[in-house]
Amino acid sequence: MLCFSHLAAQDSTAIKKILAFQEGLNKKFASEEKSPLTPKDFKTFKALEFFKIDTNYSIKAKFVRTPYETPFIMKTTTNREPIYVKYGEAQFVLEDKKQKLNIYQNQGLKTQPEYENYLFLPFTDLTNGESSYDGGRFIDLTIPEGDTIIIDFNTAYNPYCAYSARYSCPIPPEENHLDIEIPVGVKKYSTVEENK
Repeated sequence: MLCFSHLAAQDSTAIKKILAFQEGLNKKFASEEKSPLTPKDFKTFKALEFFKIDTNYSIKAKFVRTPYETPFIMKTTTNREPIYVKYGEAQFVLEDKKQKLNIYQNQGLKTQPEYENYLFLPFTDLTNGESSYDGGRFIDLTIPEGDTIIIDFNTAYNPYCAYSARYSCPIPPEENHLDIEIPVGVKKYSTVEENK
């Protein structure tokens, strides 16, 4: 009984964090100064569409640091060439399969105090092009203190390129493809024209 109560409390905390994430994202999109939406889409915007929350996709992964990686240029949707370095690996089990995702650090951003602990997790999965954005999704992380890291796929969001062609977005490296569906997080966005 104690175990059940403990798990229920964990789920409740995770759900509160996910709801706060969704609310924060919707606020940003509803703000004319911060929204990546085109002026036409902004006029009709009410809220982003999210998959149903599922805390089974809030994963405590083993975090393996990879300190001697060579910086590289991550491909983007334009000719922009941001420099990243593989900071570590997240290893976990999902749908009874061992999974691994590389976690990156933007070498330009890390010089800014507010981003010095920021890590970037771009990934693709089998929902891309169907119920989620074709180009994959992103998760924001911070450098963990120990050898585990929480990856909550419920907080996976679309790159700004999903909303407007005026943005340049990183393309998730091939090694960060999950050969399973991740049916949580932000769904594919439909523009005003597509909704007609």
